[in-house]
Amino acid sequence: MQSALNLLRRLPKKVPPLQVHPDPSMQFAWTLVQAGLLVLPFSALFGCVGMMVAAIAIWRQQSTQILTSRINQGFFLLGGLMILSAAVAHHRIDALLGLFNFLPYFFCFASLSPLIQAPEQLRRLGWVLVVPSVLVCLIGYLQMMLCGLGYQQFLHIQVLWIVIDWQYDLKGTPPGRMSAVLTYANVLASYLVITFSLGLGFWIEAIGRSRRLGAGVWNRETVAWVGLLLLNVGALILTNSRNAWAIAAGACFIFAIYVGWRWLIAVVGFVVGAILAAAFAPIPIQQPLRTIIPAFFWARITDDLYPNRPVSTLRTTQWEFAWSLMQQRPILGWGLRNFTPLYKAQTGFILGHPHNLPLMLLAEVGIPATVLFLGLVSWVLAAGIQYWRTLPNESGDRLIYFSFLISFCSIAIFSLFDVTLFDARVNILGWMLLIGIWGLANAEKPKIER
Repeated sequence: MQSALNLLRRLPKKVPPLQVHPDPSMQFAWTLVQAGLLVLPFSALFGCVGMMVAAIAIWRQQSTQILTSRINQGFFLLGGLMILSAAVAHHRIDALLGLFNFLPYFFCFASLSPLIQAPEQLRRLGWVLVVPSVLVCLIGYLQMMLCGLGYQQFLHIQVLWIVIDWQYDLKGTPPGRMSAVLTYANVLASYLVITFSLGLGFWIEAIGRSRRLGAGVWNRETVAWVGLLLLNVGALILTNSRNAWAIAAGACFIFAIYVGWRWLIAVVGFVVGAILAAAFAPIPIQQPLRTIIPAFFWARITDDLYPNRPVSTLRTTQWEFAWSLMQQRPILGWGLRNFTPLYKAQTGFILGHPHNLPLMLLAEVGIPATVLFLGLVSWVLAAGIQYWRTLPNESGDRLIYFSFLISFCSIAIFSLFDVTLFDARVNILGWMLLIGIWGLANAEKPKIER
């Protein structure tokens, strides 16, 4: 445990904790963003307020340029469609409250994108997103250790109302699954797929830098990043999220292809193949593998760990219901956060969302708003990929930018099987990835074209 705590000290020290912005007029906002992201996992209030104040500061400086940006106009139009949907929603109060999961983040995207003007800023942004995961994971391991010792307490740590507000269940949420300082195991899993993907990029960059300097592969920096990745992997496993397991394996595979590490491709392929074979292969192959591979993995893949679940709790049932809601109100939907009361009225079960973000949007805000939302996000990714292709092949900036693209794609894929944006911390992280991708891709263009 002590060696894990030393990771924070061993991570790169040559960069000051809070970076200087290339434009002095934006220094205040950039400082708030960095500080807010560092404390975000532990204080949603500080993190959210920091982002919003920074966004307001940039808006006051560049409101004209922000308003003339076509993509920002698209997000403002999307916000208008969501407000219109809330005005005619089945449960209007729920729909109005649901707007807070989207509208503030549209504003932050529009206002904070101009902050990212140089590759070093993107690197710093990734650094402040990843490093706090060390402490998050350690808290999660403590949770699992106390759970294993039989502790069943629920701790609610509150400082100055909601400045720090931890609801810490020592047996995990749900029981037996790591949730750490976040509200649920799947929320933690979505957080970790972000930090794990970014951490892979930093580790590979550190190895490349060491080789160029002739210092060998293993040094303080590379060992520190390996330690951080191992903490993230262990925590990902203990969240017991099949979605996160598959995404993390996919990220490893993609990075291995990107850098040409055949050994990593072989290792990932062997591990994933063995687990899948233990789960689904014919009995002559399956049985020997099940004596080697813990049931924790293959039984989770086959869902044998949770047999005989009620039909209403299955994702397929939720998806079918969301699709039927869309068919009934295809233009403006039923209103944000209306899935829960409608599903309860139909099945008697309370579920916060249908475990698929596009289907949730189709049901709650209709087809036009959903298509616009997906189109705007796709626009950012397309611009990001186009910019990434212009970067030199041997550039460390190219690798870090690639890490941001993979990290955002990871959380996007996660949203096809779960919806974690209701936790403001994870929601902010996803939008900050998108801000970093869009900001740097447009940094060299005239502001009137953005």
